[in-house]
Amino acid sequence: MNGMNAMTGPAEIFQVPLPGPTEPNPTVLFSTTEGDFEAEIYLDRVPITASNFIALCRTGFYDGLHFHRVIAGFMIQFGCPFSKDPSSPKAGQGNAPEVSFTNLRNGGLTMRFPGGAIRDEHTSRDSNVPGSLSMANVGRPNTCSSQIFLNVGDNTSLDWFSPGTSQHPVFGMIRKGMEIVNKMSGVPTENDKPLVPIRVIKVTVSGAPDAKESKRKAASSSSSSSSRDKRASKKKEAKKRRSSSREKRQSKREPKKSSAKKKRKKSSSSSSSSSRQQRNGKRRR
Repeated sequence: MNGMNAMTGPAEIFQVPLPGPTEPNPTVLFSTTEGDFEAEIYLDRVPITASNFIALCRTGFYDGLHFHRVIAGFMIQFGCPFSKDPSSPKAGQGNAPEVSFTNLRNGGLTMRFPGGAIRDEHTSRDSNVPGSLSMANVGRPNTCSSQIFLNVGDNTSLDWFSPGTSQHPVFGMIRKGMEIVNKMSGVPTENDKPLVPIRVIKVTVSGAPDAKESKRKAASSSSSSSSRDKRASKKKEAKKRRSSSREKRQSKREPKKSSAKKKRKKSSSSSSSSSRQQRNGKRRR
């Protein structure tokens, strides 16, 4: 791996881990055309933001995307699905898909908002210092999605707890390969786009808990199976009731038919008897 030396820059400040398990945080390896770097992801502090990012990494969402915004001494940004084409005019306008993901802290499912955004997780006071990973947004609350930026400058004015209007929650810190990130931030650009595209080859997650959608799907499958069984049982019962009802109606009709036959028989026998008596009377005369 290129440039995998430990970072010697300033550490993050105001760390506020949430109560709960104390397992080590997951790490993510970014392999790019300029080299590799590795980051810790703060699952212990911002579980929704971290889980959203890890879920996208695991689906290969980031693989093949390009850094579409690079500003020397400030930050480098990627994560837009339109940036698979580095010359796309839409690069920088895309979001994550509107699907649910597992909160790896508590195992629950979290649904992204329409448009693919997640809610702002302003829980841990981690600052936008050099080497930190932060969520990009459109300048409005709850518009973070898939795009992230890597701070190369001291950008504490972007902290969600700062007085400024631009608020970006930090969710990780580069632990190895910061020199690669610094190199990328210094490439020639035009309108903040690198003249020579920088591609993310692959993003690999290590040490993260397993997602639990499959278990929930299985539970959903068993419940739907149970529902089908109930519906089938109800259909059988309804069929039995209809059959029983037909038999009752049939049994009610049969006596009437039989009675009508008997009446017809009596009527015909009495009429035939009367005819015979008339004929006999004629003969006697």
